[in-house]
Amino acid sequence: MTIRDAVPQDLSEICALVRELADYEHLTDEVVFDEATFGRSVFDDRVARVLVAEDDDAPGVVGMALWFPTFSTFLGRPGVWLEDLFVRPAFRGRGHGLALLQALRAMTDGRVEWAVLDWNEPSIRFYESLGARAVTGWTRYRWEGVAVAPGQ
Repeated sequence: MTIRDAVPQDLSEICALVRELADYEHLTDEVVFDEATFGRSVFDDRVARVLVAEDDDAPGVVGMALWFPTFSTFLGRPGVWLEDLFVRPAFRGRGHGLALLQALRAMTDGRVEWAVLDWNEPSIRFYESLGARAVTGWTRYRWEGVAVAPGQ
């Protein structure tokens, strides 16, 4: 298995993985991104970053971790926000998700944080098996912006 930083040639596979994740999470109708804008955000502006997993027994990308840097004022050090972790179903159970998370963990001695849907029991069990714990006492908020048409 190989875990590596994504390169622009991976963009179509990354976008396909995002769509597959949305399908798994029953959120397909929320996927509205423009692939070129997505690519600029990841590869040019580096607003977000992507690690990809490859399997020795299959061609192409089989999983990804899309993340961006954070900073904890309480710890006084940088961390990582894992926006999306997804491994294609045929490749689950082979250690790709764990390897992606370990690569993120190695990037910081601060926090690695993420959100998980409360019904996603397989993922919750996996995260808890690593020693990760839900953060209690906090409510997640979202303030939606005005959609900008591609190219604007």
